[in-house]
Amino acid sequence: MGSMTTAAPPVTTAALMEAVAAVSAAYFLDFATSAGRHGLSSSQAKALGVVLEPVPMRALAGRLGCDASNVTGIVDRLESLGFARREAAATDRRVKIVTITEPGREVLLKIRADMTRAHRALDSLSAEQRAGLLTMCQQLLPLLAN
Repeated sequence: MGSMTTAAPPVTTAALMEAVAAVSAAYFLDFATSAGRHGLSSSQAKALGVVLEPVPMRALAGRLGCDASNVTGIVDRLESLGFARREAAATDRRVKIVTITEPGREVLLKIRADMTRAHRALDSLSAEQRAGLLTMCQQLLPLLAN
């Protein structure tokens, strides 16, 4: 008898959503654990990543998915540690711009370097898989952000 190969069933959107959610949750747990080892909450560490470029407080709240009062507390803590600074916008003194400091950059690099699970997982990919994953992320992110 000849062997017939049957096509694999199509991957459903629901299956993809579950897989992305599981990878995202595992990545976030690794990030949060590493941030904690450096004395920051996951929100504080995430904020540092957002303010690598100067960002208005309102935009930071949007990027973190929280309201302005929460962002004030996050930025207060980052300022008290010397990891970020708040300055009035040149165009509108009422608008506060948050920027990372050099010590903030250093701690963010340490947090990312200490994400051992993420490094192990991503390092297991071939160069072709890494390029493909990056391309897919770049394709999906703008569609998820709108």
